[in-house]
Amino acid sequence: MIVSKSKLSIGSSILLSFSAVLIVVSLFYPWWEMQFFAPQYPEGLNIIVYPNKLTGQIDIVNGLNHYIGMSNFSEENFPELRYLPFVIGGLAGFTLLVGLLRKQKLLYMLIGIFSLGGILGVYDLYRWLHDFGTNLSPKAPIKVKPFVPPVLGHNKLANFNTYSILETGSYLILAAFVLMLIPLWKDRKK
Repeated sequence: MIVSKSKLSIGSSILLSFSAVLIVVSLFYPWWEMQFFAPQYPEGLNIIVYPNKLTGQIDIVNGLNHYIGMSNFSEENFPELRYLPFVIGGLAGFTLLVGLLRKQKLLYMLIGIFSLGGILGVYDLYRWLHDFGTNLSPKAPIKVKPFVPPVLGHNKLANFNTYSILETGSYLILAAFVLMLIPLWKDRKK
């Protein structure tokens, strides 16, 4: 059986609709987290990043970061948090539209936009981490060498071990992306 090159199957349309739902649901979960552990904080501290807000023990982390001259973490310092939910909502809407119209050309466009958005998102996070870790105040009481916390993984600074991890929202976005890719394989010529 040969499926039209320009038209996606009903099954693919359903997968894309489910992908749109996952994208919307991801808005309600954290996407990324940085955890801090030290002898004086064995239970750990964290900064949790949602698409629209920061949570965690931000005041304590900022108080500690002051000693090494790092800028404060705050929602005001991250303008992306004001518009990111609208971008994600638009992406979910476009994903649903592609599922309803079932046009393969639009699916390629969606996958391209989604991939570019992911790359830009990771770059933006890296840029912020680089900025916070390398633009340390020379007037700080404790002098440390500039550093860049990892986007993912472990870092050690003084007696603090930090871990950067993906959270539930990121996994939902990754699952949505996989559901977008399945129709490319599913609707190929058989």
